Amino acid sequence: MSLVVTAAGPGSFADVATMVGPKRPDANVCWCLSYRIPSKENQALAGPARGERVRALLAQDVPPGVLAHDGEDVVGWAGIHPRSATTFARNRRIPHVDDLDVWSLWCVRVRPGHRGRGIAHALVRGAVEVAREHGAPAVEAYPVDNEGRRVNLTMAYVGTRKLFEANGFEFVTTTTSVLDGFPRVLLRHDLR
Repeated sequence: MSLVVTAAGPGSFADVATMVGPKRPDANVCWCLSYRIPSKENQALAGPARGERVRALLAQDVPPGVLAHDGEDVVGWAGIHPRSATTFARNRRIPHVDDLDVWSLWCVRVRPGHRGRGIAHALVRGAVEVAREHGAPAVEAYPVDNEGRRVNLTMAYVGTRKLFEANGFEFVTTTTSVLDGFPRVLLRHDLR
């Protein structure tokens, strides 16, 4: 396996579509937009307009995430961006612990058929590195604290506490957010 993680940019729309887009262009799937854009806009976007919104995000200077490639094949995605430009800026269930201009890492997806090979770990490390390159003082994640119990794959996109702690994140506080019956915690990787 020759795994490489890079920032998603204008030329990576097809790979992002493979990782988070629908099988049918008219389907209303996440596209990793639910935390990235305001809720009203997210709910109003339908079908192909969702993909076009992602295309616009990919054209911005600050990437909306990172992609993992094994050779020519895209095998993973992680959504990361400054918290101030995400819905976490106003989220009442995920607390603000201080005024530091942190980045949020909210989604880690590994393509089916490629799981169990350390790709999620590489995505987390790659996302942190992209945030560091863009001057982030710290990266936050809001994974489930599943205590080793199985997490439904549909809800596993937030990651687990164990995944993030294995990659330099430290526990900061609990949240009032619950996903798939598991409490979510706020972890932080300080880059200062």
